[in-house]
Amino acid sequence: MDQELMDERETRAWVSFQHMRIEVNLVLARMLTREFGLTEADFVILLRLANSPGNRLRARDMATALQWERSRLSRQISRMETRGTVGRAPSEGDARGFDVVLTDAGRAAFNAAWPSYVASIRHCFADVLSADQLDALTDIAQTIDRHFTAEHCPGGLPDPAKAAGTRTTAAGIVSYPAGDSLESTG
Repeated sequence: MDQELMDERETRAWVSFQHMRIEVNLVLARMLTREFGLTEADFVILLRLANSPGNRLRARDMATALQWERSRLSRQISRMETRGTVGRAPSEGDARGFDVVLTDAGRAAFNAAWPSYVASIRHCFADVLSADQLDALTDIAQTIDRHFTAEHCPGGLPDPAKAAGTRTTAAGIVSYPAGDSLESTG
């Protein structure tokens, strides 16, 4: 098998990136489960809905934005419906599709978890880095994102939450300008 090898610097950077990503996600996922009984998948869906107009989003659009198969989303929505955090409603103009709708219980679960989620991100990520490191990491991530969009997904991933003017990023994290609060999101 004829493969190009990565040099030592490339290998070190890739392995470090993978460790960082896995470790931070693990801490966040464990905190959500331990403190709020939410899975990472639950939280990502609640976050999307909390920042979508009318706290609802067409299921196929959510699946596309999350880069999930429709079957995965459907199973996840079914589990969340059982717990009462989301519901299904007919989609306007799409008789075969449905919208995923945030319930009052889902809003309460999201609002309860959000401050701890942000605190955990700060503790495991933002507060560990200097301002220059944060800026460098942002630049790196945006460079890779531009490459991904140009080379692997021309035109970008369709993200109805972003198109609707919400502040949800492709990764599902909301960026709040200084002075904004959670209450201003929906």
